[in-house]
Amino acid sequence: MEDYRIRYEAWLASPRLDEKSREELLAIRDDETELKMRFGSTMEFGTGGLRSKLGAGTNRMNFYTVAQATEGVARLIESLGEDAKKRGVILGCDSRHFSAEFDRRCAEVLTAHGIRVYLFDELRPTPMLSAGVRHFGCIAGINITASHNPAEYNGYKLYWEDGAQPTGDVAEKVADFIAHSDIFEDVPAPDQAKEELITMVGADFDEFFLGKVMAEQVYPDAVRRDADELKIVYTPLCGAGYRMVPEVLRRIGVKHLYPVTCQMTPDGSFPGLEKPNPEYPAAFKEGIKIAEEVDSDPIIANDPDCDRVGVMARDKTGAFKCITGNQMGSLLLDYIFSALEEQGKMPADPYAVKTIVTSEMATAICGAHGVDLYNVLTGFKFIAEVIAEHERQGKGTFLLGYEESYGYMKGSYARDKDGVVASMLITEMAAWYELKGMTLIDAIEALYEKYGFYTENSAEIYMEGLDGADKIRGLMDKLRAEEPAEIAGSKVVNIRDYLAETSKNILTGEVTGTGLPKSNVLYWMTENGNVVVARPSGTEPKIKFYILANGKNETEAGENARACTHSLEDMLGMPHDSLKK
Repeated sequence: MEDYRIRYEAWLASPRLDEKSREELLAIRDDETELKMRFGSTMEFGTGGLRSKLGAGTNRMNFYTVAQATEGVARLIESLGEDAKKRGVILGCDSRHFSAEFDRRCAEVLTAHGIRVYLFDELRPTPMLSAGVRHFGCIAGINITASHNPAEYNGYKLYWEDGAQPTGDVAEKVADFIAHSDIFEDVPAPDQAKEELITMVGADFDEFFLGKVMAEQVYPDAVRRDADELKIVYTPLCGAGYRMVPEVLRRIGVKHLYPVTCQMTPDGSFPGLEKPNPEYPAAFKEGIKIAEEVDSDPIIANDPDCDRVGVMARDKTGAFKCITGNQMGSLLLDYIFSALEEQGKMPADPYAVKTIVTSEMATAICGAHGVDLYNVLTGFKFIAEVIAEHERQGKGTFLLGYEESYGYMKGSYARDKDGVVASMLITEMAAWYELKGMTLIDAIEALYEKYGFYTENSAEIYMEGLDGADKIRGLMDKLRAEEPAEIAGSKVVNIRDYLAETSKNILTGEVTGTGLPKSNVLYWMTENGNVVVARPSGTEPKIKFYILANGKNETEAGENARACTHSLEDMLGMPHDSLKK
């Protein structure tokens, strides 16, 4: 009998399998493809935790896989001693189907091991979970969320004692404990929970968090001075930002806040949203309707767990236009630096952090303002490491950390991207520019005029199915073996393989280390400063590609981006214009 069949039959045979899951599995008994998808493998516990579609099976998010993952976390905490158990774990969740129930199951497993639990009384933004780890001195945090994935997904994010997602060592230990536990027999049943070890977290912590967010204002007078004119449309996309973001905007002085009513109630079905992702213009459809009615600008949207934020703003014609993650990061950098300088508050030792797949406009902006800029691998845990190292050394003033995928962080109360503080800063920045007679789109154009034109393309290739992981490995192997001599007609001068931890200078032949942790990422830079990056996703069955281009003007930058994309398609053996996001 095939391994997947053995696992399937073992689930059916377990007396601990609930009847609803049993019926679900019996209904697919003769569907070999579905059985292989659900039982052909197990979800791998990595630094991003777990993420998959909901459903019964070892490769799906369900009560049993969530409980087994938590058993792995509990065993690691037990191995650290009684103090770690007393410090406890804080639990949070978003609005997705079964998020609250999975959250409760985590609490049952942890307390059965004698581990203290802090449990939010309802859903909260992801950054509040990160902040809670630090505030309560927890050893860990667990957040049930699949971020911006479609409604059929859910996920499991682990945070460690610094409030950041863990690096490989912790994740590997958890994965090992999971591998050595039986998904049914070795996991405590719900009736083994110790309710006395659960502390509910509510309004008091909300006030603490809001205070920390508001302390990160850069130019507090901007919103108050512009309050009569400033109009903001806001949507949480049926997610966790529905309370905290409107509250912080009101507290900083926003008088005219227009919520997208049909998306203000948490709902894991995400009605009307094919993808609850603020990177996509379609997510703003309902917001645009309201903005047109009230003649407002801009529109702010959070993803369902409220760690990311997307914005649409009016261009010169009055039409709404998406501001990309790279553009918003550059806007926030320049705003923070300029507003602090305008007030005479720029610190003597400022620094910012971005990821290697984020626009190089940041380098130009930081250079012009005398701010140190650090480049790290994709993932806020790496941004958090830079902050932690500066704190250990007692030097540097952190001003902003961000990545191109719409995540921004300011302040040290959390160690993850924060859609609450970012929404506040974007609102403040919109007011600051409005007082100068400018929109956010005007501000972007001003940055291009000052620093040069930068543009980006991103694309992804999904490789789902039983052989998806093998296909992803095969494609990355192909790209490593066939190094390009040029991209878009410009000579490749630097090739970085972060898995091999090598950086090759093509002009000199010198090979050095990358200076960053090992990661399955390939990076090519051309003589004219354009960059192409390939990186498999850590949470979804796909490879992501990033094209970072520049030029003397907008037209040239756009042409370079298209030419780089075509070169990448040639490398992949794909027709031109077939590689799209």
